[in-house]
Amino acid sequence: MSYLSPSPVDARPPAVHDFYGPIHKGLRFALCGLLTRLGAVDPADGPAVAAVLADLRLQLSISAEHLDHEDEEIHHVLEARAPGASRALAQDHAHHRASFVALRAAMAAVEATESRGPALHRLYLAFSRFVAEDLAHMAEEEEVTLPVMQALFTDEELLAIEGRIQAGIPPEALLTYARIMAPAAHPGERLAMLAGVREGMIREGAPPEAFAVLLAHGVRPVLADADWDALAAGLGVAA
Repeated sequence: MSYLSPSPVDARPPAVHDFYGPIHKGLRFALCGLLTRLGAVDPADGPAVAAVLADLRLQLSISAEHLDHEDEEIHHVLEARAPGASRALAQDHAHHRASFVALRAAMAAVEATESRGPALHRLYLAFSRFVAEDLAHMAEEEEVTLPVMQALFTDEELLAIEGRIQAGIPPEALLTYARIMAPAAHPGERLAMLAGVREGMIREGAPPEAFAVLLAHGVRPVLADADWDALAAGLGVAA
């Protein structure tokens, strides 16, 4: 893993907005949960194996989409202000995409055999390597890349980058993101995140019921009662 060195910048106070934190917490939550489930699933239980493989396929799709968002909306503007600054990140992303191909092949191998135990174990080990690599990559982005972005961009610019990413996510996919991001956040983060999503929906002209659907189907099912009650009170919606 290579590390990015900050470039000299002017004396402007650095920005503080963190667009990596919420989505990365959600990805860590989902990846670690899937790794645990994959290791614990009974190879003889066909429906259980099918369920965890389906969830793994969905998560790989989310992870791939996340890479696309970073490539298109973060690396592009970072490279424009600090040429070469995104090179190591792009190399990590290329390695991740190769891992997606290998993991999908390993899942197909599980599905192609009736003796699932050995194939499941190979998939488990391969996925554990990917999770370890992705955790390290996300930590580098937050510890190294983010401070560089905060030095080179204003908070308004960072919020605009985040807004463009959110605007490009189709409504049905927002539910999937909410299901991993809401339970991974602490109460203050969760409230700020959902309030920001609501504001974004209003700016984009989405009907009021769109946010209600997001809460009802993406957030409420994945929160404990106390966490949901606190969030609803903070948002000013019915619990």
